[in-house]
Amino acid sequence: MPHDVPRADLPRTLGALRASGHELRGVKDEIRQNLVAALRAGRDPWPGIVGFESTVLPQLERALIAGHDVVLLGERGQGKTRLLRALTGLLDEWTPVIDGAELGEHPYDPITPASQRRAAELGDELPVAWRHRDERYTEKLATPDTAVADLIGDIDPVKVSEGRSLGDPETIHYGLVPRAHRGVVAINELPDLAERIQVSLLNVMEERDIQVRGYTLRLPLDVLLVASANPEDYTNRGRIITPLKDRFGAEVRTHYPLELADEIALVEQEAVLVADLPRHLLEIIARFTRALRESTAVDQGSGVSARFAVAAAETVAAAALRRAALTGEANAVARPVDLESVPAVLRGKLEFASGEEGREAEHMEHLLRRATADTARARLRGIDLDPLAEAVSGSPVRTGERVPAAEVVAALPGVEVLTEIARRLDASGTEEPGPMASAAELALELLFLTRRLAKDTADDDSVSYG
Repeated sequence: MPHDVPRADLPRTLGALRASGHELRGVKDEIRQNLVAALRAGRDPWPGIVGFESTVLPQLERALIAGHDVVLLGERGQGKTRLLRALTGLLDEWTPVIDGAELGEHPYDPITPASQRRAAELGDELPVAWRHRDERYTEKLATPDTAVADLIGDIDPVKVSEGRSLGDPETIHYGLVPRAHRGVVAINELPDLAERIQVSLLNVMEERDIQVRGYTLRLPLDVLLVASANPEDYTNRGRIITPLKDRFGAEVRTHYPLELADEIALVEQEAVLVADLPRHLLEIIARFTRALRESTAVDQGSGVSARFAVAAAETVAAAALRRAALTGEANAVARPVDLESVPAVLRGKLEFASGEEGREAEHMEHLLRRATADTARARLRGIDLDPLAEAVSGSPVRTGERVPAAEVVAALPGVEVLTEIARRLDASGTEEPGPMASAAELALELLFLTRRLAKDTADDDSVSYG
């Protein structure tokens, strides 16, 4: 059922809601109970979150069960925002609100003067609407121009012009935080928020009231406040002020995928591929990304985002589709030759250490070759490639972006070892030449990188192994 269409049998008045036995729960209680229920039932509360199962998620779950506001701390591209958005899955699918109320208040607990007046006048006939959990998540990217009015609220001149006095609480136009009442407020890149603006959140987090231009309006806000931030040694744009940091009940550190399999799974999940990308090429991209994160030539303070690996996979697939268009192939299957496009296209996504100017491409190409060799060794371990090297030495194999897969396969020697290579690299069992050409190229590249074959580049940019 679409999330904007609540069930027809849900109560539509306060009296009907009471008769249904509905109970009011605070948003933190709601999240706690739903999370514990999911854990008891063996359901995954965090669909789409990869690589955090034994590290970040247990810490976050403990914080949510404790009812703490949370800040996620980590370098760029570690999935902080994705994790914050996953919190909506822990809310009830539908929750009742006072129909027409400005802040989405619960019918049992109106908190604004207007809603309290309507509740007193209408009694059990107070109209009830139903809000989907997706509407209870509010996200704000902290920018230097963010004002207190954006987050908390300000005087609404239109309401004043209608005849209300300046002392009337109903002249306030509420900001994002009060409007997220009974929901989750996420502030991305919290240190980018000016310190005087961060101060405005102190009362919201501790006393749960708001102050607007001299008003002290006691609003018992029911919100879970979560935020993301980069480590202090990464960003010089700002910091989280100490009193605000103290009000967060939990600080959870995120990280890049710790295991190669998680890195591959993340790319498979997130990348939108326009061509078939064999798994051994995905593994090369994952190893390449991890090698960049360990390289002293790359500024590790800024990190190597998971988006880098995703973009690399999409670039290789795009190179394969372009090559297929140039060669007239019906099906585009990526080959190791397509990896050459990655350093040139994605160099701008990395921050290199000082003193490495002019050598960026050299570092990337070296690490890409190393990732290719490591992947080929791991996938082809135990196979004697000498028969292939000897056969190709006498009859070179030509490849390149203008050489179709069928031509590569036709040039391969008739040696039995190619059957095992095809099996190891998932290229057997198909009549299409693309998977076999990709598998053979990886084996030939390994022979070149281990100095058992030569590799010559022609004027037309084609490459010959021999």
